[in-house]
Amino acid sequence: MKKVENKIMLITYANTMGENLKALDRVLKRHFSGVFGGVHVLPFFPSSGDRGFAVIHYDIVDPAFGDWEDIDRLGAQYYLMADFMLNHVSIRCAEFQDYMQNGDSSPYKDMFIDWNKFWPNGEPTEAELDVMYRRKEKGPFMSFTRADGKTVNLWNTFFQEQVDIDPYSAATQDYYRRNLGLIAKHVPLIRFDAFAYASKKPGTSCFFVEPEIWDVLETGMQPLRESGTEMLPEIHENYTIQLKMAEKGYWVYDFALPMLLLHALLSGRTDRLIHWLNICPRKQFTTLDTHDGIGVVDVVGLLSDEEIEEVRTRVDEITLPAQPYMKFPSMIKTSGKQAQRYQLMCSYYSALGADDRAYLLARAVQFFTPGIPQVYYVGLLAGENDIESLMRGEEPRSINRHSYTEEEIAKTVQKPMLQEMYRIMRFRNECPAFDGAVEIGQDNANGKLSIAWKNGAHTARLSADFATKDFTISSEDENGERIIYAQ
Repeated sequence: MKKVENKIMLITYANTMGENLKALDRVLKRHFSGVFGGVHVLPFFPSSGDRGFAVIHYDIVDPAFGDWEDIDRLGAQYYLMADFMLNHVSIRCAEFQDYMQNGDSSPYKDMFIDWNKFWPNGEPTEAELDVMYRRKEKGPFMSFTRADGKTVNLWNTFFQEQVDIDPYSAATQDYYRRNLGLIAKHVPLIRFDAFAYASKKPGTSCFFVEPEIWDVLETGMQPLRESGTEMLPEIHENYTIQLKMAEKGYWVYDFALPMLLLHALLSGRTDRLIHWLNICPRKQFTTLDTHDGIGVVDVVGLLSDEEIEEVRTRVDEITLPAQPYMKFPSMIKTSGKQAQRYQLMCSYYSALGADDRAYLLARAVQFFTPGIPQVYYVGLLAGENDIESLMRGEEPRSINRHSYTEEEIAKTVQKPMLQEMYRIMRFRNECPAFDGAVEIGQDNANGKLSIAWKNGAHTARLSADFATKDFTISSEDENGERIIYAQ
């Protein structure tokens, strides 16, 4: 099992670059040698919904994808990341089914959060409901009828196939220990999906509630510390939360970069982007696209409301043909505010108008941004919006979740722009300069950007003009300077 290293990580499902894990291994060897050092395989366990995030049990790989040998084969070649849902389980899991069958005599009854017992008055007051951070307008709970005929309302943050669990319950903590210990035997890095929702307290937002959230995180970290496994928390919210996590030494995501780059490329301005590059965490994984949408809430305060609206309007214009088939937008409800857009549902290549020059510049900036770059498989192939998936009735996020056959990939990777991108990615993985210190050039209000990495005799430099979308990547060492790419 390879440990985490400073090389680009691929994000993919087990069956979206070919039909299973064996196909994924073939595709990476055939077309992407040297392009990646790591792979995040999105949930590959048996699941009842949410594209793998309603995990039934973690002890086996879904047979449709392969087995643990397939995971370990990938793990011998790349450092791997797997997901663990700290906040919820599938309603089809053995623990929940036992509770439904045996009710109050089930050893797992305390795993699940009784909505009515949670609130001092049996239900939230209007003020308590208003202050809550929630993804559903009417509140995060569902009704279930047990085998004894009793109906219980249980906390349910996301989808119908998921039910939240109480991190303070002994049964939940045993569940954490068993499953995290098992996953840690196969991967060096585990992502805690949606963990900020696990900090629930009456009268609060029930999202990243301090100091409770740090107790929850410590509970999840205990099994990982025993094996030396690292953790990446998944939090889509204001960038200040990522800064708090980074201050405590945790890996974090850079979910602000995607919108900041869109703004810079659409406006020709780089001041907002340069400000972020100077203050962003250094121990982070950078993204432009993921299996979710392009985060909006992450950049509040880094972009003005008007600047966010400009980007959002432009992306909405691009996704106009898809909007009749989107059943609901991605929304959140926060304290004292109307429901607001949470993410933009669009592939990153489409969000840039399928402009090859803009896209390649965006990726070049990502590869030079502090942190380890992650490239989502659709972005790896410059995929455009999959409107056909929406027409089939799939959920809005499927617009950026196209499944590629091996034949499609073999044809797509021949695109000249992509071949250039893969060449830059190999350079990013191989150049020693990226293990050194970074210098971000000053904003001169001229739409220019310069980033330089220096490590001993090695230097890597990016110089870009966002007005023209021209950029140059150069490298220097004891043998002199060479141009890696010029556009």
